[in-house]
Parts: sequence; structure tokens; C-alpha cells
Amino acid sequence: MIKRYLRLDFIVTIILLTILSCKNQPKEEVDLASKIDRQWWKEGTLYQIYPQSFKDSDGDGFGDFKGIIEELDYIESLGISSVWMNPFFKSPLVDNGYDVSDYRAIHPRYGTMEDFEEMLKGFQDREIKFVLDVVVNHSSDQHEWFQEAKSSRENKYYNYYHWWPAEKGKPPYRHSLFDPDGGWDYVEAVDAYYLHTFAEEQPDLNWENPKLRQEVYDIMKYWAEMGVDGFRMDAFQFASKDTTFPEFPDGHEKDFIKWYGLRPQLHDYLKEMYKEVIEPYNVFAVAEGAGSTFKDAHDLVDSDRKELQVAYHFETVDMSRTTDGYELSQFKDVFSRWDDAFAENGWLAIFLSNHDNSRLVNRFGNASPEFRTVSTQMLNTFLLSMRGTPYTYYGDELGMTNIDMPTIEEYVDISAIGDYKMASAKGKDVDEFMKQLNYASRENARTPMQWDDSVNAGFTKGTPWKRVNPNYIQINVAKQNSNPNSALNHFRRMTKLRKDNLVLVYGDYEILQKEHPSVYAFKRTLGNDKMLVLLNFSDENSTISLTEELGNSNETLINNYEELIIEGNEASLLPYQAVILKIE
Repeated sequence: MIKRYLRLDFIVTIILLTILSCKNQPKEEVDLASKIDRQWWKEGTLYQIYPQSFKDSDGDGFGDFKGIIEELDYIESLGISSVWMNPFFKSPLVDNGYDVSDYRAIHPRYGTMEDFEEMLKGFQDREIKFVLDVVVNHSSDQHEWFQEAKSSRENKYYNYYHWWPAEKGKPPYRHSLFDPDGGWDYVEAVDAYYLHTFAEEQPDLNWENPKLRQEVYDIMKYWAEMGVDGFRMDAFQFASKDTTFPEFPDGHEKDFIKWYGLRPQLHDYLKEMYKEVIEPYNVFAVAEGAGSTFKDAHDLVDSDRKELQVAYHFETVDMSRTTDGYELSQFKDVFSRWDDAFAENGWLAIFLSNHDNSRLVNRFGNASPEFRTVSTQMLNTFLLSMRGTPYTYYGDELGMTNIDMPTIEEYVDISAIGDYKMASAKGKDVDEFMKQLNYASRENARTPMQWDDSVNAGFTKGTPWKRVNPNYIQINVAKQNSNPNSALNHFRRMTKLRKDNLVLVYGDYEILQKEHPSVYAFKRTLGNDKMLVLLNFSDENSTISLTEELGNSNETLINNYEELIIEGNEASLLPYQAVILKIE
């Protein structure tokens, strides 16, 4: 029996990887790399920060820019290349900032424009790109535009929004994702109904109006000129509407994206945005959502389209939506199909969590104390070894978990409250609904960052806006910083490995033994550079036989255990073991 060991000493590993990365590349690989369309937004790792939950500097219980500034060195230490931050604009905060009342102003909760500029410079000094969350499918009903629009049909801002005149009768039903009463609300002053895909306080903007589109482009230019490097377009696949508002068939909302997403006209607007903002300012953009088909996604991001740069599809988040979990076969199928569809053209975001979904380790790993660390390491190994841009969510580098919230009174999220009202109105089993909400609610992803084992996890000296997860005593940055075997230090090793090896960015992806019930194995190949990734998604020991790949392996680059056992052409993997081998 052959045993291969990787001692998980952080300093030794970093030195080893640095030496390896400095070796001269063969001429063939240098030539190959020169033919690749290299872009910073492909090669780096994106780190998503939910600002009100990251770090509070002034004791008011809410995270802020100065808190982020305090932790810039920590963010840099992760080895990430860009930060996407959720909205911090002026807002009544009905939907935690996704209801914007002034796109050029900072909500006082987060600080001042001067604080923002200091934070942005801190990122720039560390060569970290900044991605702004742009919420322009809708605004707040407190925005000046809507306040003016609802005063008179003759007001110049009236057509910045979608209206159905009352003299035409009741408007055709439109589903609202947050409002159980549907997507239209009446305004007496104009005797008309306005459309809202989300909450009634979030009226949809009329992208069919060229004046509205120019307003948006001017907003994007404002932030690009300030130094922002990219834009994440919230809910943007829903931005274009058929303003005749035809009747939709009963039950259409069960296929929401098909009926409400990616109208053909949206591509014209994106091309216009590209010409006005993306190209002249040399920034990039990714839209939330990628339609219903591969063609939809390619039409958004293929380079010759001159629209967006990265596809962010929803099929990933459809897995493990309930306590029933998911099947590894489904997981493999989703990621393999999308990789195959984008092998030649376009580019993907690779993610397992964000601010709209519960925690990564609860949904796809094992949050028990016994397996939390190794399963977090395994999932982060997966994210950082796939083709596409890895998106990681704050706290997932630590293995932060869901928080137990069994009663609806604890919830502040407008989506959770709206869903609860819908379930109650339809006579559903409320106990079962709360069980599923407790598991899947996006509030699980919004608990304060766990910095240390002091009161409130070091997040605030005041009363936190949201209860800190009680397990912060065991799961926190300070504790993991000093442990070379922690989830945090494993994440750092993985970002460095990816940064130092183009094969993990641009290399071909080939799944191996797709039908294996517990091991996800795949190969990445770029010229003569080849890596084998072995991931055990099980809480039991698993074996896999790979005649060619294991027979030619010669170097262990990543291992979240102290040993890797290979006997002949068979690898024996411990529970949630994650291994990357350099192979011939």
C-alpha cells in the first residue's frame, strides 16, 4: 500500500507553491497561454460581502464601510481578486437596500461618500477589483422619480414606470415574488395601477423608455468614473416588459423565468449599455439570471454579442432547496452540462451560495461538528477548481452555518414574510412550511460575520441588527487563522493554487466515472499541464479506480487530510476528502 502525505502546514505549503509557480513554463504552454483570452474577471476569485453583516465600526449594530476598511488586510489575505458588495445606496430598506431611493447617495448606515472612497482606495491599493450591485429592474417607491410619477400622468417621470390605466379595467394578472396579492397596485392620484415584480414598495422601471435607460447609463458612468471595476445587475433578466401586458395562462408563474425573463428586446438594451458604459470604461458586467436555455445564456455573454461578460445561471440554486437535500448525480449533471455548453464560447460564474440562499455547508456539505470543516474544505476545493469564475460568499471560507430560527416572529426578510403569508392564505401546513423556511431562508446567509469568540463574535460592540449564530465560539476567524488545518487556511491555499495555475482557470474539464455514487472526479487539462480532482461527497470512506490518471499521478497539490491512500490504480478517500493531484 502506498501512502502519500501532505502535511498541512500553511507556511510550508505557501513556500512550496511559490517555488512551483516560479519554474519556467515549457514553450508549448507559454504559447498556449498567449492564445487564451485572458481577463482579470476570469482568473481571479470573487468575494461577496453583505455590508450590514460584515463588520460594525461604530457600535450601532450594523456593518459599515469603516468596518470593512478595518478588515482590508484580512480580505487581501484570502487571495481573492475582486469584491462584490450588496447595495449600500440611500434606501428605506424595505428589502435591505434592494429598494433604492437615490443611486448616487450612500445610506448613512454605511457611512459617507468619503468613507466609500477610502474603502475603494484600500481595495485598489491591494489590487482588488470592486464590483457594484446595480438595482435597476426597479427602484424604491420613495425615489424622486416615482414620487413625481405618481403625481400626474403628464409628469415627465410617469413613463419611467409601468402603468395600467384604470379606465381599461383590472390589469392582467402579474405574479409578484414578494407580494401575495400580485404585481399591480393602485394609485388614486393617477387613477392607474403600477407594476412591481417584487414588493409593492419596489415599482418596476420602464426599460422600454429610452430616457430611463439613459438615466441608468449615467448612473453607471458616475460610479465607473469613481473607480468601480464592474457591475452586478440585480434581477436584470426581468427588466424588459411587453407593455401591452397580454393575458398569461393560469399557473404561468410556476415557470416564472420563461414568462417574465429575457424578452428579446433586452439584448438591444444590453448592446446599448455595452456601447455607452462597458466598452468605453473598460468595466465588466454580470446579470443575475441567464434565462431558461443555454442559448439564452450564450446570447447574453458570448464575446461577439457585446453585451455582458459572465453568465450567472439559477440551476445551481434550484438544488437542495428543501430538507430533502440533493443527489450527487444531479450536482454532477448540472455543472457538467453547463461546462460543456460553455467549453468554447462564453464564461460562467461558479457558485454554491449567496445572499439569497442558505449557507453552503448546510445545503451541500455536512454542518455537523464532526464533518463541518472537511466538507467545507471539500466544497471550496470544488468551487476553486472548476472552469469559470468562482464566487464565494463571506463566511463560507470559515464554514459558517445556518442559524436556527423556528418561528416567523424572528424573520425580518420581506421574502420570508411574504411566503409565510402566501402559505397561510393557501391553507398549507404551517409547521412544515416553517421547517423548510428555517432550512432554506436567505436570512441564514445574513447573520453577522464571526471574527472571534468575544461578545457578538467581534462583529459589534452594540446590539447586532441580527442575532449572531451561537456557534461563533467554535467558528471564527481568530481561531482558524492560527490553525493550519482550518477551513480558512485551506481556502487560502486553494485561491493561491488557482492563481498560480492557469489550467484551473482555462483548462478543459473532463468528468471521470460520472456514475460514481459518492465521488466527484474530474480532470483539468491545458496543454501538457494536467490536474486530477477527487472529491468525496460522502460521510463514509469511498474508493475510486482510475487506471490512467492514478497510474500517472506524481504530486499532491491539495489534500484536506494528512494522508492520501493509493493502492495500485485505486484511491481510498476519507469522508469529504478533497484532493488535487498533478498528473502526467
